[in-house]
Amino acid sequence: MDDILDCLTLYWMTNTACTSIRAYHGNTFTLPPLGKVRVPTAIAAFPYDVLPPPRDWVEKNYPVVMYTEMPRGGHFTALEQPEKFAENLSEFMNIIM
Repeated sequence: MDDILDCLTLYWMTNTACTSIRAYHGNTFTLPPLGKVRVPTAIAAFPYDVLPPPRDWVEKNYPVVMYTEMPRGGHFTALEQPEKFAENLSEFMNIIM
């Protein structure tokens, strides 16, 4: 909880909270089409994330080599579920290396 409060305080004190959420508002109604990304991509889909992109959109725009639906966690994934996040990242690195 202290880490999350640190992040929120940083945004509040530097007056950058509004600009940090602009992308969420911009993507509220539609996801922009992208040129095909060529970098191998892994997705860890956490059930309580904020505005997660639909899987079909991700797979249409990224070369997904690993897609994992996580059992719990949300927007602050690395803080909320550090073990699961690290395991997933390690598995992805083993795939692409």
